[in-house]
Amino acid sequence: MNERELGPVKGPLLRARLHFRCGERRLREGKIAAGIVTLYDALEGAMRSYIEDPDHRVHLALQQGEDLVKERVLYAALVRSRVLDGAFDFDEFDRLTERALNEEMPGYEYHKLLVDFDNVMVQLGVIPFDETSLPPEDPKTF
Repeated sequence: MNERELGPVKGPLLRARLHFRCGERRLREGKIAAGIVTLYDALEGAMRSYIEDPDHRVHLALQQGEDLVKERVLYAALVRSRVLDGAFDFDEFDRLTERALNEEMPGYEYHKLLVDFDNVMVQLGVIPFDETSLPPEDPKTF
């Protein structure tokens, strides 16, 4: 997949959906750290796709000089704009992702995270989606 070729809305949205699916699979397979990191990337793609959509962008409460490249700033802008309800603890998820980048987490109980994460992905319009719209998963991928 060439994300740039797909454009600033469709590219990150496809990445969000692919990584959402893959992140959930990795968690189910016990690859907890990899699953969490993959979900983080899915969230980044979802937020990026949302703000790049001209139909959405005109309704966002963006502040002058905001650095929307930073995920934390982007998340806060989407909450302030009432796209997201703010129930998802982004800061906690960011810390969890940092931990996942540095260690395996075989005993981590991820089910509540998935429920909360799914809610954010619904609010951003990533899910639900037609599974057949995505390329099939390669079972050989990590």
